[in-house]
Amino acid sequence: MSEPTKDQDKQKKDFKQLRNEKLVREQEEASIVRKIVFSLFILIIIVVGAVGVSGFVFVKGALGPMDEESAEMVEVHIPIGSSSSKIGVILEENGLIKNATFFRYYVRYKNETGFQAGDYQLSTAMNLNEIIDELKEGTVFEEAALSFTIPEGRWLEDIVAIIAEDSDFTTEEIEEKMKDREYISSLIEKFSILDEEILQDDIRWPLEGYLFPARYDFVEEDVVLETIIETMIERTSTILGKYTEQLNNQEYSIHELMTLASIVEREAKTEEDRYLIAGVLYNRLDKGMPLQVDPTVAYALGEHRYMTTYADLEVDSPYNTYKYAGIPIGPIANPGENAIRATLEPKDTDYIYFYARRNGEVIYNETYTEHNKVVQQYRNEWVEGR
Repeated sequence: MSEPTKDQDKQKKDFKQLRNEKLVREQEEASIVRKIVFSLFILIIIVVGAVGVSGFVFVKGALGPMDEESAEMVEVHIPIGSSSSKIGVILEENGLIKNATFFRYYVRYKNETGFQAGDYQLSTAMNLNEIIDELKEGTVFEEAALSFTIPEGRWLEDIVAIIAEDSDFTTEEIEEKMKDREYISSLIEKFSILDEEILQDDIRWPLEGYLFPARYDFVEEDVVLETIIETMIERTSTILGKYTEQLNNQEYSIHELMTLASIVEREAKTEEDRYLIAGVLYNRLDKGMPLQVDPTVAYALGEHRYMTTYADLEVDSPYNTYKYAGIPIGPIANPGENAIRATLEPKDTDYIYFYARRNGEVIYNETYTEHNKVVQQYRNEWVEGR
């Protein structure tokens, strides 16, 4: 074997040198990349930490007093019929809280209700929870300029008539506003409980089901119609806010649940029946059966009916649960809190049929044969009572 030449030795040395230089460059590049990645990682931690700290500082500041050392007392007037949004604005304008929007969402998160109209003396040293507690102890000092009461289970047409009777607004004015699609769209943006489902073409009244039944008092002499409508929707929003967990665990939308609640409201007369009827409705939906409830037929006809005839059942309407399976296109009345709660917390039962007697008794059955016997036995009660 021949000895390596000088040229071959030189080539080997040059190759080793190039390889070493390449390794050095790669190590330097890897070091730079590691430094960049590490710097980015530190930057992300700093940003996330800063956001977290800022959020904590904001919430802590919003919950805390405006001036813990101050003895200043501020006189505040809360008008009759004030919403939580309006109360928040009043408190912020008077320097008692930092942020009216935070106040609105905080009272909704805490499910705080029962704020009282009246005159208050509040301190800038009070924190938000102390102010909320104080606002529940108020006394009404002003006579309401407009006051009306909406019973549970009324149709929107009935609500319009009540408002028109007790106010200076005409039925035509109120109905026009209730059908104004541009105005309804603005309400959808404002209230999270409303969505585009209420603007479906076949829905009779977009706001049906969302005008909460209660007593309403407005102290302003020149209260506008929008304020009346939005106060009623906000009351519904507040009530639904109490059942956030139940709503999140439902497979149905708020619109569908309010539709079911309106049926429960129209069908049930007692607290026990509300929960049982809600259970029956869910059982029928689970089995793919039509709901077949008479109040939906009356709503489809647009007439309050003492009893439903076989001819009535043929009305072609998406509200008619005898003709179309599933949940109707929208609410058929405006349900109260008891019906809403029963819909969200139905009785677990095997019943899939129920029949309401004229005396108010509701009879439940698991089979159609048993149900039909009940219908044949008691149907004449309704016929004779017409």
